[in-house]
Amino acid sequence: MTTNFTRLAAACLVVGGGAGLGAFTRAACAQTSEMVLPNIARFSPAGYDPAASGPSLALQKQLAGTGAVAADWKVKPEFAMIKRAEGGASGGGFNVVAIPTDRGTSLYGAGEVAGPLLRNGRRVTCWNTDAYGYDEKNPSLYQSHPWVLAVRKDGTAFGVLLDTTWRVEIVTAAQPGPQGIEFRSEGAPRPLYVIEGKSPQDVVRSLASLTGTIEMPPRWALGYHQCRYSYFPEAQVRDIARNFRDRDIPADVVWFDIDYMNEYRVFTWDAKSFPDPKKLNADLHAMGFHTVWMIDPGIKAEPGFSVYDAGTSKDAWVKNAENEVYKGEVWPGWCVFPDYTRADVRTWWSELYPAFMATGVDGVWNDMNEPAVFNVKSKTMPEDNIHVGGNLDGYGTLVKGPHLQYHNVYGMLMAKGTRDGILAANPDKRPFVLTRAGYLGSHRYAATWTGDNSAEWDDVEQSISMILNLGLSGQPFSGPDIGGFNGNGDAALFSRWMGLGSLMPFSRGHTGKGNIQKEPWAFGPEVEKTARTALQRRYRLLPYFYTLFHEAHKTGLPVARPVFFADPADPALRSEDDAFLLGDGLLVVARTTPTGDRVPALPRGTWRPVFLVGETNANPDLPDLRVKAGAIIPLGPVMEFSNEKPLDPITLIISLDDKGNAKGDLYEDAGDGWAFRDGQFLLTRYEATTDGKTVTVKVANTEGKMPRPSRRVEVKVLLDNAREATGAGTDGQPILIQLP
Repeated sequence: MTTNFTRLAAACLVVGGGAGLGAFTRAACAQTSEMVLPNIARFSPAGYDPAASGPSLALQKQLAGTGAVAADWKVKPEFAMIKRAEGGASGGGFNVVAIPTDRGTSLYGAGEVAGPLLRNGRRVTCWNTDAYGYDEKNPSLYQSHPWVLAVRKDGTAFGVLLDTTWRVEIVTAAQPGPQGIEFRSEGAPRPLYVIEGKSPQDVVRSLASLTGTIEMPPRWALGYHQCRYSYFPEAQVRDIARNFRDRDIPADVVWFDIDYMNEYRVFTWDAKSFPDPKKLNADLHAMGFHTVWMIDPGIKAEPGFSVYDAGTSKDAWVKNAENEVYKGEVWPGWCVFPDYTRADVRTWWSELYPAFMATGVDGVWNDMNEPAVFNVKSKTMPEDNIHVGGNLDGYGTLVKGPHLQYHNVYGMLMAKGTRDGILAANPDKRPFVLTRAGYLGSHRYAATWTGDNSAEWDDVEQSISMILNLGLSGQPFSGPDIGGFNGNGDAALFSRWMGLGSLMPFSRGHTGKGNIQKEPWAFGPEVEKTARTALQRRYRLLPYFYTLFHEAHKTGLPVARPVFFADPADPALRSEDDAFLLGDGLLVVARTTPTGDRVPALPRGTWRPVFLVGETNANPDLPDLRVKAGAIIPLGPVMEFSNEKPLDPITLIISLDDKGNAKGDLYEDAGDGWAFRDGQFLLTRYEATTDGKTVTVKVANTEGKMPRPSRRVEVKVLLDNAREATGAGTDGQPILIQLP
């Protein structure tokens, strides 16, 4: 079907039908356009009424137009409306936005989708879905990101964001053309934002200028997390924690799934299995662990249950089309669901957290918040349920509307209320929230994971592409369930996944009820040894990870990056997802097939191998690590948990470029709290130069008010042919290393 419409003075003009969508008419629509930022244009279709459809939930703030779009603006979308003769959702039709692409354009993004990194020739449905055991065939998963990043043949890039919360189908053509990217959305017409950039990095940074960046996480959240459905009673939790410490396997967090609750009632504990949660949390803290506990949105509809009674007194629940309280079945049985579109309900929800957090809870896991509903075909609440709406903290006023309009942001608004509550309970600490359901922009409130994956080799492989596409969609803090949630898998799969998962931005082992144990030691001593080494690698890299999270916080660039970021014009890298970059300087080359026989396409130039804890590349379950020529990677000591020791000594891994230079950054702050906002941090730029005989390492620049600690710096200069030169000195003073 054609989308090459003529611009019209009238709102829309019927131009005919077509195949594949049933009997329908297509109406080409007029549009308006304006610049909102220097490289970002907004195109609005005829019929778009901001007051009637409500504010943007993707954007961090509402943007006024700044002027006309230049006549030579490259990307010019076309809007249309489709009317189906047989009726259907949203009045029997939907909106279409078509964006042309040129030959050689590669497409990415679309948020949380299974399958390969490259998204050309794909269909993704933005409709948050409980997708247990999903695979590449699932059209929708737990989160919705109506966004596509396009990288042209020459390495320049553009991005398109359809600013709608309604259900959207994103269709990307396998071949270039006038409808290389097509959004088909239900509901009221909404604007499209187009970002132009000299590189994909420019576009992703500009996306962050629209949707915001993540807040700095607490440092402990970058450590390793251990979870299952479920660890209970508390004796098992203590045993898990003690095993980590006795076996010298690093870990920072133990997680608690729903079985800690009293018959799955949120904000309660089972008195038999967890008689004293405050003491349990305190004892785990003393061992260097933090704890994260699950809270779901389904509230047991039971008079006498305090949360239900309080919410009922506030008329807080989502209503059905007949204006009666909607009830659906979830873990506790029949449940009601808070209407998080209402400011007063989010405030009430946040006020439930102080007493909960007072027991020593460190973080909160919002699960089942698509919302998931049992025993119904849709797996969620009816689309004609009603959300009241209301003020959204400076964003504007959410209009009253059906669940079809707010389904994709239900989990995001829940996570916002949760984060607000944790912050109110512990104002001097950085909140940590993990959410299963989300929308473009939910990274402002919570980290995420890739949902209920399976213990299959395909899931090992696509865990890379999924976190990369999430990062390219504005969410840098994500990772898979290491070992697979659905099913058992075996020792070989677990060992390989642990080697890879230990290098993901969010690193958590997790599995479902009834499965075998999947702790690092559960598969025997050889797998335990691999897991220990993998996690010791992660903990040595924590200073680098923390620096990358600071960069994500400041710029929006992802922590884990596709290899084509190293050379966007190299076509060989465009589809590579067996390897990825951490920042710009560290290349991770994984083996994602059982035999590990696939040879990935790697960036050109010099990437020197590095070994962090004495491992060698003889272990195929540990990804190869390579440092880019010209980069400096900061490392810390091996630790049992993230704040066990001060960062002393620092180790600087240096790989000189062909001119004999290298540089790299190290960001430090207290690891928690907000003093960094007032300048209490230390950002150091290290530089290395050589005259051919001696490498000189020095501090080239610093930012922040935090004083430099008195500490040792150990330097390892990577040379060709697996050689290296080493030296040491005092941080802040020049260090000289003699070359062999």
